[in-house]
Amino acid sequence: MTSDLTRLSATDLVAHYRARRLSPVEVTRAVLDRIEALNPVYNAFVVADPLSAMASARASEERWRRNQPAGAVDGVPTSVKDLVLARGWPTRRGSMTIDPNQPWDVDGPPVARLREQGAVLLGKTTTPEFGWKGVTDSPLTGITRNPWDPRLTPGGSSGGAAVAAALGMGPLHLATDGGGSIRIPAAFCGVFGFKPTWGLVPVHPHSPSLSLWHQGPLTRNVADAALMQSVIAQPDQRDWYGLPAQHIDYRQHLDDGIRGWRIAYSRTLGYARVDPEVAALVERALGVLAGLGANIEEIDLDLPDPIEIMQPLWSVALALAVEPMSPTQRALLDPPLLSVAEPGMRMTALEYRRIETAREAFGRRMNDLHREYDLLITPQLPITAFAAGHEVPPDGDRRRWWEWSPFTYPFNLTQQPAAAVPCGFDHRGLPVAMQMIGAKFDDARVLRAARAFESVQPFVMPSVDHPVGAAATRPPHLDEPTFPQT
Repeated sequence: MTSDLTRLSATDLVAHYRARRLSPVEVTRAVLDRIEALNPVYNAFVVADPLSAMASARASEERWRRNQPAGAVDGVPTSVKDLVLARGWPTRRGSMTIDPNQPWDVDGPPVARLREQGAVLLGKTTTPEFGWKGVTDSPLTGITRNPWDPRLTPGGSSGGAAVAAALGMGPLHLATDGGGSIRIPAAFCGVFGFKPTWGLVPVHPHSPSLSLWHQGPLTRNVADAALMQSVIAQPDQRDWYGLPAQHIDYRQHLDDGIRGWRIAYSRTLGYARVDPEVAALVERALGVLAGLGANIEEIDLDLPDPIEIMQPLWSVALALAVEPMSPTQRALLDPPLLSVAEPGMRMTALEYRRIETAREAFGRRMNDLHREYDLLITPQLPITAFAAGHEVPPDGDRRRWWEWSPFTYPFNLTQQPAAAVPCGFDHRGLPVAMQMIGAKFDDARVLRAARAFESVQPFVMPSVDHPVGAAATRPPHLDEPTFPQT
């Protein structure tokens, strides 16, 4: 029964609470037990706070008893990535350079919206240091592991959130994406990841990467992501760049289908190398979409690799994070982070503005594409998960994470909504995903297309009820907030 409770979706949980068939207390207890059992193996949470979670669950239970829920996610167990502020817990960003002994009394905007609507906040999920790479390991928290095979990486930088979603450690997970950090781990872990249009989900404080950095849902299905997006995409006056209220419930019209839509497909975007097995699974998924009434057209975008735009912007963002640090602090950093940041230290304002001008031109090209097509589809990643503890596949010629994730960062540059949609498994049984990209502010369309595919080919989660192997050590009982030792 505990396993069954941890597999229920947020949408189902709310329906059960309303009908008095389940209580937030019993669900939260089951999820906390799941975290206690599996986190020592998979390392999804950097902090879990059972006392706070159970207090929130009891308060939610009382609201449901009075038939006065606080909002759409009242009583739903939820996690927050450790790049986002959450009141009462340190936000250490995967780094030993951040002192946990300081006031932590502010919620980031999406955390505030979730808390206002009654979500049961469980704790914070792991990230590489400052979210700098596409896998999840850090000097602070060690290695986070793939739910399908703990020898492999879950991807990153929202790896902890994706692992937690896949393994039933709560249905809703707040994640971030500055170059693929929602979509990469969603693809490697076989869950649904959604990067909203930039500005739609307010942010405070902004990352040094500013308009590259999105916050959004990682969930086990599309309906839960639409529910969560409806909650967190609300204005917050602290975000100077944020949009005014859109008054959109992303659950509306979610099941209306895609008949008659024009969908473009690009296997490579003009520059990517894709494993043939991955490409074949994505193209089989396109056949499913065609069977749902969409008109699929393979196009040759012939784009130059926009990493020439992305890499300098990423270097500047990391340089902004590193520049105030003392030599002692820099010595504690993940060493490759410093080498990626170093070019950003030398960049002039003129060089930076030229790069932003190139970014604008690239964004206009994507705007033009969506004058003809409702969606663009690509492979989400050109490979499946590789060995944990490595930034790149250890048996190849790639040197940096973006070389094996060529389909993600273009759509941070353009600020478009994009989703990682599980679409099958390779010969090793590892998840493969396609990427659905919409025009800016057409987030509802992306969610609707993903839901249409899911309705025909439901997403499959790993079955892990008991950790096995040498890594399965017994954790301390989670009676108090737990933090890694430094």
